[in-house]
Formats: sequence, structure tokens, C-alpha cells
Amino acid sequence: MKLDTDKVYEGFRLIEKKEINEINSTGMLFEHEKSGAKLFYLKNEDDNKVFSISFRTPPKDSTGLPHILEHSVLCGSRKFPLKEPFVELVKGSMNTFLNAFTFPDKTMYPVASRNNKDFLNLMNVYLDAVFYPNIYKYPEIMMQEGWHYELENKDSEISYKGVVYNEMKGAFSSPESILFRKISEYLFPDTQYGKESGGDPDFIPNLTQEQFLDFHKKYYHPSNSYIYLYGDIDIIEKLKFLNEEYLKDFTRQNVDSELLYQKPFDKTRENTIKYPISSNEKEEDKTFLSMNFSVGKATDPEIYLAFDILEHLLLETPSSPLKKALIDAKIGKDVFGTFEGGILQPMFSIIVKNSNENEKEKFINIVKETLCKLVKDGIDKKLIEASINIKEFQLREADYQGYPKGLIYSMKAMDSWLYDENPWIHLAYEDTLKKIKSSLSSRYFEDIIEKYILKNNHSSILIVKPAKGLEEEKEASIRKKLNEYKESLSDKEIENLINNTNALKKRQVTPDTPEDLQKIPLLSIKDLDSHAKKVSLMEKEENGVKILYHPEFTNGIAYVNMYFSTEGIKEEMIPYISILSTVIGKVSTENYHYEDLAKEINIYTGGIRYAVETYSEKGDSEKFYPKFVVKSKVLVNNISKLLTLIGEILAHTKYDDYKRIKEIIQETKSRLEMVIFEKGHVVSASHLFSYFSPIGKYDDMVSGLAFYKFIVDLEKNFDEKAKEISYNLHEVAKNIFNKNNLIVNVTTDEKDYESFSKQFCLVYNELGENRTAKVEYNFEFSPKNEGLMTSGKVQYVAKAYNFIKLGYSYTGGLLVLKTIANYDYLWNKVRVQGGAYGSFAAFYKNGNMFFTSYRDPNLKETLDTYDGAGAFFKNFNADDRQMTKYIIGTISDLDFPLTPSMKGERAAEYYIKHINYEDIQKEREEVLNVTIDDIRGFGDLISSAMEKNYLCVMGNEEKIKQNELLFNDLIDLFE
Repeated sequence: MKLDTDKVYEGFRLIEKKEINEINSTGMLFEHEKSGAKLFYLKNEDDNKVFSISFRTPPKDSTGLPHILEHSVLCGSRKFPLKEPFVELVKGSMNTFLNAFTFPDKTMYPVASRNNKDFLNLMNVYLDAVFYPNIYKYPEIMMQEGWHYELENKDSEISYKGVVYNEMKGAFSSPESILFRKISEYLFPDTQYGKESGGDPDFIPNLTQEQFLDFHKKYYHPSNSYIYLYGDIDIIEKLKFLNEEYLKDFTRQNVDSELLYQKPFDKTRENTIKYPISSNEKEEDKTFLSMNFSVGKATDPEIYLAFDILEHLLLETPSSPLKKALIDAKIGKDVFGTFEGGILQPMFSIIVKNSNENEKEKFINIVKETLCKLVKDGIDKKLIEASINIKEFQLREADYQGYPKGLIYSMKAMDSWLYDENPWIHLAYEDTLKKIKSSLSSRYFEDIIEKYILKNNHSSILIVKPAKGLEEEKEASIRKKLNEYKESLSDKEIENLINNTNALKKRQVTPDTPEDLQKIPLLSIKDLDSHAKKVSLMEKEENGVKILYHPEFTNGIAYVNMYFSTEGIKEEMIPYISILSTVIGKVSTENYHYEDLAKEINIYTGGIRYAVETYSEKGDSEKFYPKFVVKSKVLVNNISKLLTLIGEILAHTKYDDYKRIKEIIQETKSRLEMVIFEKGHVVSASHLFSYFSPIGKYDDMVSGLAFYKFIVDLEKNFDEKAKEISYNLHEVAKNIFNKNNLIVNVTTDEKDYESFSKQFCLVYNELGENRTAKVEYNFEFSPKNEGLMTSGKVQYVAKAYNFIKLGYSYTGGLLVLKTIANYDYLWNKVRVQGGAYGSFAAFYKNGNMFFTSYRDPNLKETLDTYDGAGAFFKNFNADDRQMTKYIIGTISDLDFPLTPSMKGERAAEYYIKHINYEDIQKEREEVLNVTIDDIRGFGDLISSAMEKNYLCVMGNEEKIKQNELLFNDLIDLFE
């Protein structure tokens, strides 16, 4: 149906239409006449449909009100009055995305699904949640999701509890997170960006129930909403649904959600703040230095894209001049930048990590001198071309692994729409890109540097430095404050607090009624495809090398992955495989200096990456296949250049540039520290596998805590070990990169495969021909049960074992068990009742299984919860509707849509693991046919695994020491 501008459709007036060729879509901008709701529809043929409703929500303080409200509106509503509709949807819908986001100035509620019936169901639940939440009926919702005083009896200590409170305590544990949050606060002190929309734990307990409800009343109105639809949908049907079910009941209002501009500074401002480290950590080389700039407006598409490219150019590649100057000056061990374009006044930052406060002036001078030199002498045009090309490749590929395209486009749309500009100005990028490409023959980027950095007084210097005892002081201060508060209360007030705590706990443990559960819309099993999707795979051979070919429409891109076996590497050399993956491509080769190599890669390809991967033999707890993987992508007409570059890198890399290798090792250590803080739940669980599992031990040595300790030692003793490191890298590379170790995985259009096959010799001829014998590893295992102590404010609590070692076997029913564990048992016990931000279970085909928690205020209580899981499942009960829900939610995970590159990688993984289509179909049938008795039967599996008592906890030093009897070893994680 053709829609005409200035016509009204189901209460919506079509204001403007635009063809957005860059994303093969037609953009349509509507306004709902009665309510004032704005709607943007991106029409295209994508079957992965996306809906989002967003609100402009400028915070007035740092209590985290927008964030707490984002959590809370999803805790029951008018039509769907159960306690956790969000969780019911996760358990029982075919969603391809379901979440909500709090940004510094907006709150978004996006969903996605490929099933139209399911898509409407998701829209319905989310719309009812935001417009008619149960927060007005139940104050316990804000208590649970935000914060509350916890007091169980008059003699117990009073404490703060709440999901967001603990989430943000975790967020404020990482020095990088503190840095990024404070940059905005100090650069825009008089605006919404000077407040912490997520919530600062120091201020969250200032939030009152009245403020909480008033915020919702004010901002969650259709007149302040931004509704987004994307994909191959019946737009008239969706407009009719929006109008009749929700928007017709609202009258347009003037909602004052104005976003404030920060008045420019007349001179650079400087601030110094502290972050906590544990008692045994050293303070030297742990300071962050940053220079930060307010750069233009988000509604300027040129600055929005140009600064994204400039940040890459200056700070993200081995040839980046500013990064190189700062590293060469040895004022820090890691250098990176950030550009935040998704706020009204975008900001650009230059950051040096692992430095010292006394390096501040040197840091400032080097930045200014380097940028002045670039402005005066001009930037290398090949460097500019490389950065533009890599960003253009990313824009055109639109491969957002793990996120639907439509969701990414919605976020880009909000980066202008929220600020009263058309929502497509960052999506229709061709004209902007054309202007930026003029930089190849002009002073475009030099002028930007001069105007927005060198001559920009709206800037700040922020120093974030370590301090011992800071966390202990804060905790003592909180305890004192809480004790004084309790002492100030009357008996009646204490009784009220106890009653409130009990009311919350009662609500948390009281199950929803069957009637309320029935109100959540649900697909039926017959709505599901009983057949597993086949991933195309053709086995070919080129020059005697196995080629796994996947014919897929890729829009002219070839994805070429090379899998080299590392089974011939001796045990003591295993960590060097990972060092090799971080060094290779970043050091010089015989024919390229590393800076020139980086430019060549970015000019002619979409990127070349290196990773160490391990693949378990299906159903086997012992056997696995370790690989060194070279991942690359390229436009087909440049495939010869790609293969030539890979051949050069694999066969002719020079490992004797000690200075450069030391820089890479320092940077790798720094980036690992960031991952450890951000993904503590994964780090703890993965390390725990090393206690009992061969693949777990190997993974720990190449990417886990054992590898982190290895690289800490290399960095600390580099000067004495430089020659040894160089020799080992050369020997490992010589062992790995040979023709007899190789499988190649190619994903591209059928017509383009010949381009690869004809030119494969360009890399093949460069490879060695050594035949190396497989090494049999004799790993030592023991229940180390480590307490990994940090200065963090929360815990990551893991318990695990291998169920195949206990005599059990893998079945698809374990995937349903995972769904139930994640969104019933662990969600209720660890998150809702325990106050952790999250808790997760996993059961793998190799028998490894774990329970782990994320940003958890507890420790022993969570381990007790894991120990109780077996009994819970032995007595598990559910009606047919509930079982259908669990099955649908599990199938949703199995059917997650894959991009062409992901399909190719999935097929290669199956090939290496010897998983065939019959195995995948059998697993699917086991999911579809799982019974209550099957789930109960898994109770013994869990109990047996938990009784082995293998555990690992990363968390607060004091908390771990309080529970030291649980551990065999207490370890300071950071030096």
C-alpha cells in the first residue's frame, strides 16, 4: 500500500518520507494527532522486525532515577499484573532481542522478533509496561529494583539493598568506568550530562518514592515518546494497534523535557579524583590521564562521522600518530580514545592508562605538540584513506554481531531525532562521507583538529588515581551512617522498616497466580518450526588444503577464515600462542614497517584479526581441538591484496623489535584488566573450569586468569626476557603457520568463490611444510577453590563441574534446564531476593556446566543457592503452558538470526567438532519433546556436580576474607 505525505492513517499523520539507499530502506516520519506521539518507520525487507519506544528522560540528580524506572516499569502493568512480565517474555517468546537501556538523556525499550504474532505480543507487553506500570500500586517494586533499607529484626544491622544499587556498585568498581562517567560530569557540569543517569551508589539512597512516581508521570507520556518500527511489516496494522490499544486514550501535553546545553568554558578545567585499590596493590603506574573536549552538536552529521573517523585515525591503529607519540614518550603503558556522539554535545577523549600523576604536564605537552605538528605539516593521506575506508566498510557491511540491524539503526536515529532533527540524518551517510573524503585532497582533518581540539577551551583534564583504603573508608562510612540512622529511629519507625522488608520478601517469594500468568500472550508449539535450520557447507580442496565453502549473499564481501591447528605446541609454550595472536599484524614484516602494514590492511580490507579458539569433540569431556584463527573480510575485487597481506604477515613477520613487542604486551595487559572488571562472572566461571577440565585448562592458559598472570610476568620482566620472548614467538609461529595444519573457511556469493580459489596460492605458497606431531598434554587438576581479591564492591560467584565425568550425557533437554535455571530459579533467588544484577547457568556438550553471578552483594548465600538447585529441580513442577513457555524460549535462542559471516563460522565450528545436521535436529527434537520428568531427572546431575564443591569467587577483598574458610587459597588478583 502506497502511503502519501500529509494523509492520516489510523490516527497518525505521515509528515515526511525519504529513500535511504545506504540501508535499503524507506524512512517514514509520522505524528499521532491526538497524543502527540512521534513515530519513525524504516520500511525494508528484513524479516527481523524491531519495535522500540523511547522517552527523553534528563536526570536532575545522580540518584539513578531514569535507570531504576527503566527496571521497574517492566515489573508488572495494567494488562499484565504479574511481578516479572519481562522475564516471562524472555522465557517464552521467540524474541531476537528483548531488553531496555538507560542513556544519559533517554530511556529506550526495544524488542525484536521474526514472528509477526510474537512481535505484536512483545509490543503489547512493552507498551502496557511503560504507560501503565504497577509502580503506583506496589512500592516494593522501587525497593527491589532501586534501593531500600533492609532490616529483618530490631537486633540486626540495617543495610542498603537493591538491584540497581548493586549493579552500579559494580560499575563504580572499575577505574575505567569511573573515568568515563566522570569525564561527562566534569565536561558538562551544569546540564543533564553532569548527572549520573545510571545512579551513583553514593546518591541512590537519596531517591524517594514520591520523586520516583513523579518522574514517570512527567516523562512517560506519548507526547514525550519516540516510537520506532523497522522491517518487513504491515505498517497499517501496527499503526492501528498503537492507536486503538494505547495512544487514543492520551491527549497531547506540553512535556518539559528540554535538554540543556553546557555553556562553553573560557579555559580548560582540571580535576583529580581517586579510585580504590586493594591493600596489597601497588599505586605506581595505575593513574589515568585524560584530555576531553566538547565537539559540536550531535545534529551535525559531518562532525558526528568525522570525529568517529578522526578518533580511529589518531588513536586506534598501530600507525596512529598521537597514540605512537604518547607510547614513545613512555608516560603510560596503554593509550586509547573515545568519541561519544550519542549525546547532544558529543565529546572526544584522549586517554593514557597505567601512568602516574607527575606525568600530567608531559602528557598535555605531547598531545598539543603532536597535534600542532599534524596541523602544520599535514596528516599522511594514506593514514586518512585507511581510517575512512575501514569505517566505510563497517557502515556498508552493517554486520552488528549479536544485535539486530534494526536496533542499531534505531540508536543512530535517536542520535538526531531526540534533539529535534530528522531521524535519518546519520543513516543517510553518503553525502556526508563524500564531504569527508575531500580530506584526501584538502586540509579537512587538520582544520577539524585545529578548531575542535587545539583552539577549543571547552575542554578538561581529568586525572583518576589509585588510593589504598578508599573502599574500606567508604564502607565504614556507610556502616556508620546506617547505624546512626537506625539509632535515630523510634520503635515504631523500626517496626515499619521491618514490616517493609518483610512485605518485600513476601512479594518476592509469592508466586504469580495462574490467572495472571495466563495474561502474558504465548505462542504454541505448533508455531515453531520443528526442523533445525541447515547451514550450507560445501567441502572443497585447493592445493591439498581443505576448504569449507559457504555460498551466501554477502553484498560483494568475502569472509576468509584460516584455522591452523596448534596441537603441536608444547605445554609450556601454550601461552605464547595467545601472545602471538596479539603481536602478529602489529609488528613489522620483511616488506612492511608495522605502521605501513596497518595502513595497507585498512585501505584494502575490512580488517584482519587473530584469535585462539578451542573446539570440544561433541559429547567428550577430554578431547578438544585448539586452533589459531586468522579472521578476515574484504570486498571481492580486493581478495588478491588480502591474501598477499596475510601471506606476508604469517610468513615474514619479524619478532625482534623488542620495543614494539613490549608496547603490545603492556597494552594487552591493560585491556585484559578491563575485561576482568567488566566480565567478572565469565572470568570466574572460565577459570574454575581449569580446576578439572582439559579444555578449561587450555583456555585459561590462552585467555583466562592464567594467561593474565603470564603476561603480567612478561611485562614486569620484559627487559631480561626480551630475547627469550622473541625466540619463542618465532618458534611458535613456525610450528603453527604451515600447510599441513590448515583448514580454510570461505563465505561469499557463489559467483565470487572463483576469485578466492584462483588466488589462494598467494597465501598458500608462503606457508611452511613442517609436519609436527600432536602433543599429549598432561595437565594437573585440583580443586583450588580460589578467592580472587580485588578492590571491587561486589562479587562474581561461580561453582562448576563436568557432568560427563559424573556419568551423565548431554541432551537438548539441558538447554531447557538452562532456560528454567536462568529465568526462574537463579533469577528469583540470586537477583530478586539476593539483589545481584544477574546470575547465569550453562550446560555444554563437553559436559562442563556452571552457575555464576554478576555484581552480587552476597557470597556464601549465593553458593548456598547453587547447592539448593538440585533439590529444586528434583521437585520441579510446571503445567503444560509453563513447559511450552520454556520450550519456546529455548528454541528462540537456537533460532537466533545469523549474519552471513556468523553462518560461515557456525558451519566451521560444527565441522571441527564433528557435529552433523542429524545431531542438531536430534537436539532440537529433545528440546521440543522435553518433559517435567526430564527436568526433574536433571536434579541429580546438578546435585552431584555441586557436591564436588569446585568454586571460584572474584570480589571484594574484605568480603572474601570474611568467608576465607570457603577457600583453599586467597589471591590478590592485581599487583
